[in-house]
Amino acid sequence: MSEFDDLRENDNEEEEEAETPQLFYGSSDEFVRDRLRHMYSRRVGPGNASFRWSATWWQNPEALARIDALWRAWEHLRLDGATGSSTWWIEHADHHMPILLSTEGPFAKSEDTNKPGEPLPYTAPPEGLFPDMRVT
Repeated sequence: MSEFDDLRENDNEEEEEAETPQLFYGSSDEFVRDRLRHMYSRRVGPGNASFRWSATWWQNPEALARIDALWRAWEHLRLDGATGSSTWWIEHADHHMPILLSTEGPFAKSEDTNKPGEPLPYTAPPEGLFPDMRVT
């Protein structure tokens, strides 16, 4: 072992840290608040409305799991400049969002509404429920 071995090990650790991309959104809540609810400006509501959504989506275990999966897939696929966006839409959003927005889905009993063209309803979760997952 030479005096330079320690330096090479430190260089490798720094390279690995540099290669790990930083999250764009720190949590699934930030992803919903700043992106997802604006991308899906469907009119939601009870009764005869075609779509349902809950402003407190984070209170529903199925919705929480599906949205977390959407966020994590988006974070991974955003790094693919060629087909990542399309892959995210086709393989992830186009699968989960119809289930989430369905009148038979996890928000079937939701009374939350919005107007045409408005983002999906949103209520901030309790403080600390979604800690920022970015590496600091």
